Order: sequence, then C-alpha cells, then structure tokens
Amino acid sequence: MTTTVCTGVSAAAFPSFTSYVRARGPVLLRTARSLTSNACDAEDLLQTALTKTYLAWERIEDHNALDGYVRRALVNTRTSQWRKRKIDEFVCEELPEPEAVPAPDPAERQVLRDALWRAVLRLPDRQRAMVVLRYYEDLSEAQTAEVLGVSVGTVKSAVSRALGKLREDPELGHAA
Repeated sequence: MTTTVCTGVSAAAFPSFTSYVRARGPVLLRTARSLTSNACDAEDLLQTALTKTYLAWERIEDHNALDGYVRRALVNTRTSQWRKRKIDEFVCEELPEPEAVPAPDPAERQVLRDALWRAVLRLPDRQRAMVVLRYYEDLSEAQTAEVLGVSVGTVKSAVSRALGKLREDPELGHAA
C-alpha cells in the first residue's frame, strides 16, 4: 500500500505516519472492507481516511489512539459517501404504486387495548407495577428499579415473567 497524498508534502515529512501505515495498513484495510461492498471501494475508502489522518497528523495528540482515529475517519467517510450516493431514476409507462393497505379498524384496536389492559390488571401487583412503569411510562429498567426500590435484576426477571403471563392470557390470544 502506498501513501501518496496530494498536498504538496511528501509522506517522508512524517516518517512516523509512513511506519504507522506500513504496520497497521492490513488491519485498517480489513476494517474498510467490512464497510464497503467490494475490495476496490475499501482501498479507496482507506486511502481517503489515511489522507485525512495525514493532514491532521500534527494535531493528533495521542498517537497510541491512531487506530480509533482512522476507524472514525473510515466510518465518517463511508457515511458521507452513502449520503451522497446517486439514485438513478428510470422512466416507465406506469408508476409502480404500492397496494393500499387497509387501515386497522379503530374499534378492533380499542377491543385489543381493552383486553390487554384487563390482562395487565390480572397480573400480581408487583409485576403489574413493573410492566406499567416499563411499558406505559417508558422508564428504563434502572429507573423502574429505582422507583420501586429493587434491583435491576429483579425488574428484569419480574417483567419477563409478566410478559410470559400476558402471552399466555387466553383473552389476548383470541383478541389478536
């Protein structure tokens, strides 16, 4: 892998950059390959990221973290390329319209909501409290644990058991 940078400054200006690329190039190329669909694009992507790294070489304070810097440059460059990708348009006689999906009946949705709420009310108090806090109030497991004064593990296991009971609820099986 060569390191030709079009800035008017040769790669010899930073011998540490050259040795870095020689040592880490294959690993970085594998990373670039994982971000692209083919080997040629990966090489181009890595070359662009290394060019950005070279231009910032003097500003990079921690040369022990160079792999992270280059990986971030790879991801950012790939994201920019993806955003700029050209979308081809083709002229056709008839527009391909998606088939209309009928909207769900609001009455059926309400019946399901009511059945779900009745099933939640049949849960034991502690499980019901955790399900309501997690899914109705949208609290995290840690927040739910804090509100109820229990451990996060207790929240996880109780919610898991509660969801199992809800899945087995006969009223919900018929409502879905």
